Amino acid sequence: MARSKDETRKDGAVPVRRRQVLGGAAVVGASQALVGCNSETDEPLPPAPEVFLHGVASGDPLPDAVILWTRAEPKGGESSVEVTWTIATDPELTQTVDGGTVTTDASRDFTVKLDVAGLAAGTTHYYRFEALGESSPIGRTKTAPSGSVDRLRFVICSCASYAHGYYNAYRRIAERADLDLVIHLGDYIYEYGTNEYGDVRSHEPEHEILTLDDYRQRYGQYRRDADLQEAHRQHPFVNVWDDHESANDSWSGGAQNHTEGAEGTWADRTAAARQAYFEWLPIRDVADLTVQRTLRYGDLVDLIMLDTRLCCRDEVVDGFDDPDIDDPARSLLGMEQEQWLFDELSNSTAAWKLLGQQVMFGQLAQLNVDQWDGYPAARERVFAHLETNSIDDVVVLTGDIHTSWGMDLTRDPQDVMVYDPNTGSGSFAVEFVAPGISSPGFPPALAAVAEGLKMDNPHMKYVEVVSRGYVLLDIDATRIQGAWYHVDTVEERSDVEMLGGVLESARGTNYLVEVMQPADAPTADPPAP
Repeated sequence: MARSKDETRKDGAVPVRRRQVLGGAAVVGASQALVGCNSETDEPLPPAPEVFLHGVASGDPLPDAVILWTRAEPKGGESSVEVTWTIATDPELTQTVDGGTVTTDASRDFTVKLDVAGLAAGTTHYYRFEALGESSPIGRTKTAPSGSVDRLRFVICSCASYAHGYYNAYRRIAERADLDLVIHLGDYIYEYGTNEYGDVRSHEPEHEILTLDDYRQRYGQYRRDADLQEAHRQHPFVNVWDDHESANDSWSGGAQNHTEGAEGTWADRTAAARQAYFEWLPIRDVADLTVQRTLRYGDLVDLIMLDTRLCCRDEVVDGFDDPDIDDPARSLLGMEQEQWLFDELSNSTAAWKLLGQQVMFGQLAQLNVDQWDGYPAARERVFAHLETNSIDDVVVLTGDIHTSWGMDLTRDPQDVMVYDPNTGSGSFAVEFVAPGISSPGFPPALAAVAEGLKMDNPHMKYVEVVSRGYVLLDIDATRIQGAWYHVDTVEERSDVEMLGGVLESARGTNYLVEVMQPADAPTADPPAP
């Protein structure tokens, strides 16, 4: 979602006390080479990496497997690079559980992706790569638990425009030692050229990205960012794309920011975008390069990841007065993916069904046809399936809109005969919407609009439309809680973090209530960073 640039930092909120910073040297890229000495310890700083410029990452955890990722930069024009890897259960990598050697080359942009199986469930693992005489940073990851699970902590985040500023929110996420998973809901990169959308940092390449080489360069630039690298190094990710991984306001047949012919064909552009995405992110490879999938966390959570963009979305209508908007044949998911979602929901035995997807599901006063508001028949089919099959405890996780929202999901939030905001009667599910990591929300002068939206929309339980940050989910068998955390600025580096709202939904209620404080961390001694 593209909006005007927010040039003013937020003031007036009470900062959260910083958590203890994770140990280990932060990964840095070529543009942030370490030189000289550490100003606090007077120790020599390590040399900037030459081979592992883009750090390490992990993702898509299963109870017995996880994806490990890195990229090996050729030093002297090598046509291929042999990479050795090790995974262990201790940070010193002495308790090795697996390892081996793989070869990468230009056909996959020298990226390395391993699907390491045979691992213990619900266990923190540590891993490292070696190539061309250099060792990568040591990464930390965690497999999904199996069987009975007492508690989980996830972060949801999205929308990280490099051009709009610094990734302070990624750094705060990296510092949370007790997370089980980071769920990234899309807009991991942006396709615009330098100064086309944001002007704090310049893009590589400078022009709008169109080709496979362009997309690869853009991912390479983003992945050299030290804060993003550290978030990946400390936690496994589950990623799904939104529109900017291809082009603004994309759908299955085109995009607002794509000119057919002058910018090549949409088919070629999305093929390049998909290939680069699967090369550069720790997502499990599939033959058709699709992102919809389910990851299970024991009996507590089924995480169902959806594609509301490239897979099957019908073209966006011109406006809410367009007669085609109510066409029952129109779909945001496509009928095949829609049926797959319904089957996953019906067959799930988990306490909580989390739907990781891109655009706002709840109603927003007919302001944006790019959201589920622009596909009312498709949304009604979801409601009907939940109602007909008596499916409770569905939680929609959303990015895209660069702002913070928590809301009950009901057919008509304005009709008291349909929905009672005081009791939650008539709500079928709840939604947590993550702000942008760095992408701009509303200008600060419009911050007060949030209170007006809440007054006019009783299903909205929390609205904050200015700040960047993320949402911390704390989940157990009795309730799911979402706490919004906001950074004070993205225009310069900062370690200030502020607690926003905290909402939770009790098991079986399907509606949100405000709570005063976020849940305490589950342990004072999390796995070593």
